[in-house]
Amino acid sequence: MALKIEAFGILNIPIVEKGSDIPGIICRAIDEQGISLEEGDIIVVTEKIISKAEGRVVRLADVSPSSKAEDLAKKTGKDPRLVELILGESNEILRVGENLIITETKGGFVCANAGIDQSNIREGCAKLLPEDPDRSASVIRNALEEWYNIKGIGVVIADSFGRAFRNGSVGIAIGASGIKALWDRRGERDIYGRRLMVTRVAVADMLASTASLLMGEAGEKVAVVVIKGLDFRGEGTAADLLRCRSEDVFR
Repeated sequence: MALKIEAFGILNIPIVEKGSDIPGIICRAIDEQGISLEEGDIIVVTEKIISKAEGRVVRLADVSPSSKAEDLAKKTGKDPRLVELILGESNEILRVGENLIITETKGGFVCANAGIDQSNIREGCAKLLPEDPDRSASVIRNALEEWYNIKGIGVVIADSFGRAFRNGSVGIAIGASGIKALWDRRGERDIYGRRLMVTRVAVADMLASTASLLMGEAGEKVAVVVIKGLDFRGEGTAADLLRCRSEDVFR
């Protein structure tokens, strides 16, 4: 078991545009910072640069709100064009309040505004979540392993979500590749010899939160973090972390 970990914020990631080569940008930035990647290292990437590169930024001027979006906008005080985007990215609207729309996204995440936000995006635009963050993580992982000619690199795509039972947001994993995203410890024994019955550890979320301390939420400009000293190699995905509806006590 690791008794020491290190996390390095990668500082020289340029402004990303649609079509940017995210794996190449990450590799060059890591090399320029003089960090040597090794087997077992984990790269955490903010979803924002993934979404930008994948063309998931929308001009609000190009959005025509539906009557449903107009009605929800009146209830919430939100821009009806933004509400239209939220509806388009959601399987279900779960809660509505003043400046609040909680949805289940098409990717299965329960979060505010279908994960759509406008921070660190051009004025008049909104950013949607990547369409398939697990796939995006896999593409980055494969490219990094080829670039450095090593195997066993993990990649996590991170975003910030609020929680129903706590104030404040935390980093969570919306995509993962090359790691054990959910560590099932049922059957192991605690320090008194009792067998664990329900314990599963959200490893990918913990990695995302660790990286988010360096990434920040405002103008820090840290889009990538390298974490060393842990060994969670595996073939999990962020989809492993999604609780099935029948076990969701908040719905």
